[in-house]
Parts: sequence; structure tokens; C-alpha cells
Amino acid sequence: MNNSTILMLLFPILILAQTDYPKLNYEINNGNFSEANKIIDIYLDDPRLSEDQKDLLKFEKERLERIKKDFKLTQTDVLDYIKKFIPEANENMLYKWESDGSLEIKVINGEKKYFNRSHTNLFRINKEAKERKKAITLETKDGLDLLLENLVPQILSDIDSGYGMPQKIKLKYTITVEKNIVPPGATLRCWIPYPREGNERQNIVEFHTDDKSIIADNNNLQRSIYFEKKVEKDTPTKFSYELVLLNKAYISNINKDLIKPYQKDSDLFIEYTSERKPHIVFTDKIKSLSKNIIGNETNPFLKAKLIFEWISNNIPWAGAREYSTIENISDYCLTNMHGDCGIKTLLFMTLARYNGIPTKWQSGWMLHPGEKNLHDWCEAYFEGYGWVPVDQSFGIIDSDNESVKYFYLGNIDQYRFIVNDDYSKPFYPTKNFPRSETVDFQRGEVEWEGGNLYFDQWDYSMEVEYLD
Repeated sequence: MNNSTILMLLFPILILAQTDYPKLNYEINNGNFSEANKIIDIYLDDPRLSEDQKDLLKFEKERLERIKKDFKLTQTDVLDYIKKFIPEANENMLYKWESDGSLEIKVINGEKKYFNRSHTNLFRINKEAKERKKAITLETKDGLDLLLENLVPQILSDIDSGYGMPQKIKLKYTITVEKNIVPPGATLRCWIPYPREGNERQNIVEFHTDDKSIIADNNNLQRSIYFEKKVEKDTPTKFSYELVLLNKAYISNINKDLIKPYQKDSDLFIEYTSERKPHIVFTDKIKSLSKNIIGNETNPFLKAKLIFEWISNNIPWAGAREYSTIENISDYCLTNMHGDCGIKTLLFMTLARYNGIPTKWQSGWMLHPGEKNLHDWCEAYFEGYGWVPVDQSFGIIDSDNESVKYFYLGNIDQYRFIVNDDYSKPFYPTKNFPRSETVDFQRGEVEWEGGNLYFDQWDYSMEVEYLD
């Protein structure tokens, strides 16, 4: 298969470059990253460019390197894994899965490379492959599904409306920068996710750190705690804090017939139903899909329910590329028909906003026993009820009880670590170099005077203990 054939095959899953330079976009979209870097270097030598233009070009160069780190697997790597569950798998089958989007690939500098999680994602995205694996492993539901099937009815039986089911959770968060990443004596700057306050769903009970730190004001919608340390030779550098949270579940108990009309001239409605480039854009694909999903429905809650239901039934969860490498996340989700929690959430937000339902981002961690992980969800606004949580990734629960089935449309459990009430917002103190994660903030960020340290240069960990 020649490169032009591969590119034609790949076209449906390309996320096209959006720089102001057509020649550069052409090389990037055709996978010619080396040539693209040469073009960027030529542009950077142009004295007429502003500093902002130069910064954008430098980041585009960095973005290409990040994409290369996300696409490292060879055909042999992928085929060897797939054969564990589909022994007869061959190259022709790979080409079929590549063409239908079940395997995410890129041609980079003439070589076909597979996304680092494409081999495991195949058994989440492709229904036939999923069934083949299930027949071997005998898996029916994962741990989170089983946990939620028990947890959600407990919450609904304990809370009629409002807050309840309090849970104390002790956390220890640590970032460790590998030894000799930067020269001895250099100062590392580190931002670690810190819980937001002012929401009855989450309250800080205790806090402790042995290191000098600066906690960003709660007005910072992506809240952090900031550290600085000098690097010692041959020694990893650690940043850490401990705290105890008191978290509560929340039930909105929405009655669709009691929702009031939106105040469409209000600042809230205008801001949170607007496009927000690059990730919330009312593209032709969004408009067409919306028409098919919503039909003639006019009730805001039922519109949201139709969107929630469609994404739950049609967009399977799959491990995701780094968000900083994706130029329009909601469009990426629709184009590829899969996504992780944040990707599915941004698709929900985009469709909801297009239909006049205010939505805003929320994220941090899910801290469910045995299932802790980075996690994204959002909030939707219904007049008469205010902002209510929506977890599109948790989606529909397998239940005949309607309240259980659609629990995560308007309600939330108590196992959340809320760090962000928005995305792509500045840090305090200000970060000097581009972030490793330009959208979300869950792992942390590290830099020194020589530049940003990407995720492959340091590790993060969260220890969790559930208290009475």
C-alpha cells in the first residue's frame, strides 16, 4: 500500500492543521513533520513576525513532537496484541479497522504509526472485536459499571433532593521529577491540582505540606498549589501535599415540566450557549447531527436527555490522545466516533450549547474505591434549578429504573475531586512556557528556566484513603 493510498484511507480521521500558513498546513496534514519543522524554522527567521506569531509557530513545532510521542506503535506491535484475542488477525483485517476508524493511525514522515492505545481501544470501539475478546475473557461488565449499579440506588434511597451521603477522603498528591532532567542548581516550578471551594459538594477539612507553597485564589477556575525547588544532582525532585476532603453526593430532582424559560438576554445565557473556539464550534456536522437527535423537541431538559442518550449509545469510551495535539476536540469526537471522558463531555457541551442549553466544564479526579482516575464532566443550567452536574462519560446505567438509568444527567456521586470549573484558563503564578496539557488540569505542570517539562519527564501519584 503506497503513501497516497494510506492518506486516502486515513482522511476520515485526520484533524487538519489550522495555522495561518497554507504550505505548513499542507505538510502537516500529509504527515511530513520533518518538512513542516523546516518550514517553521524559515518562518521564525522572518523579522516581521510578532512575538505572538513566533510563539504560535514554536508551539506548533512542539505539538508535532507530542503527536510523534502519541503514535509510536508499529504494525507488528498492534498485530501481536490483537492475535491474543483474534488469532487469525492479519494485515488485511488491520487495513479494514484502520479505514473504519477502529484503529487510529497516522503516517509520519512516510511511516505508518499507530496510536499508543489503538490496540486496546480496538476492543472498546469495534463491536465485533469487543465480542471476540469478551468470549475469551468472559468479562461482562467492568468494575466501575458494577460499582455504580450498587452506588447509585444507595444515593437515591438516601437523598430525595439536595446534598447527602457525606464521605471523608484523605489525599496525598505527589509529583516526582526524574533525576538529571535539568542541571543541578536549576529551579523547578511546579503546579499541582488543588480542590476548588465554595461548592457544597466539596469542602477542605485539613491541609498540610512540608514545602513552601502558594495556593491560587479560588477565583482561579483551574486551581493549583504552586511550589519551587532547587534541583540536586543525581536526585529526583519531589513536590507533595496532603489534605482531607468532605464530599457529598447531589440530587437535583428535576421536573421537566417545572423548568422555566431561559432569560436569553442574560450574561449567563449568552456566555454559556456561545461557541468557544477551538473546541466548541457549531460546525455543519454539529448542526446536522443536532437536527437528527433533537427533532421537534423544545423542552430544555428533554433536549439534554436526547443528547445524553445519543452519545451514551453511539460514542464508546476509548483511551485518548493528549488534548494539546487535537485542534478541535468536539469535532474529533464526531469524526472518530469515540472518545474519553473529556472528549465526550465537550461533544455534549457543544450540542447542548447549539440547542440553547448553557453548559460549562468541570473536572478533576474520580475517587471511587478501586477506580480512581483523572476525570471530566460538566454542568448544565436549567432555569428554576440552576447549574446541575452531567457526567456524559458515566452515561446511561444499565437499569430498568429510570432514575437510576439517567442518574448522571443532573445528579452526581460523592467520589469527586473538583479542581476545574473551566478549561484552558491561566495559572497563578503565571506559567512562562506552554502547558503540557493546554485544555485540562489534572496531573500537574512543571517547568524550569529552560522550558516546559512534558509528561514523559516526571510522574504523578495520588494516594487515597477513605475515612469514616
